[in-house]
Amino acid sequence: MSASQASHPALINYPKQATFGRVLPKNKIYEHSGANTRLKDLFVEQVEQIVWQYKLAPETINLPAKPGVPEIQVFRIVLKTGELSIDVLKCIDSAVHFPIVFELEHENKIKVMAAHKRASEADASKWVVSDYFSTGWMQANGKRHDMPVVLDLAGLYETVLQRLIPLAPRAHEDFTTLVERLEVVKAKLREIEKVNAKLAKEKQFNRKVEINATLRQLHTEIKELSH
Repeated sequence: MSASQASHPALINYPKQATFGRVLPKNKIYEHSGANTRLKDLFVEQVEQIVWQYKLAPETINLPAKPGVPEIQVFRIVLKTGELSIDVLKCIDSAVHFPIVFELEHENKIKVMAAHKRASEADASKWVVSDYFSTGWMQANGKRHDMPVVLDLAGLYETVLQRLIPLAPRAHEDFTTLVERLEVVKAKLREIEKVNAKLAKEKQFNRKVEINATLRQLHTEIKELSH
């Protein structure tokens, strides 16, 4: 398979019987999420159309529901530009009370994005949403992979998300802990960017030595977290 045809295992060939194919009006999402003017503007500038593409539920794919994952929705978002603000995805996630997998489309390219969405332990009516995970852009007509073989919808959700996460799970590590570990890695990568910026501006040799020591420590911590 050539690089241009290569696809990611998160690009799944969902069963035809799960097809929902309903266009979601943007104003319905605003109403349900209480979007402010800035957020509405982002929808207008960046989003051409939102299609509720698939409804993965016990009655459509014959997998039992689990607490926290009664269904999984697959939304296709056709973009006006190659950019999409994370705030748009957060807005949709807050309006729809099910786990969602997003497929973003622009100019014959596609990428898969999702956050780990789970019911809050403090308030079961609220959702806790992690950072968003993403593939790179791929050819929209590239090969799609078979649905993973799993026991229930929670297993399907975790398997789909796992394919978006650049860390392998550790032995006996549950999915929430894996996501938390990835978020610590991302925070340390952001810290490295700030420290590198500080190093670039620093003139004093002694301070440069100290900053380099901090960088080495951060890289060591990331390495430990990534294995």
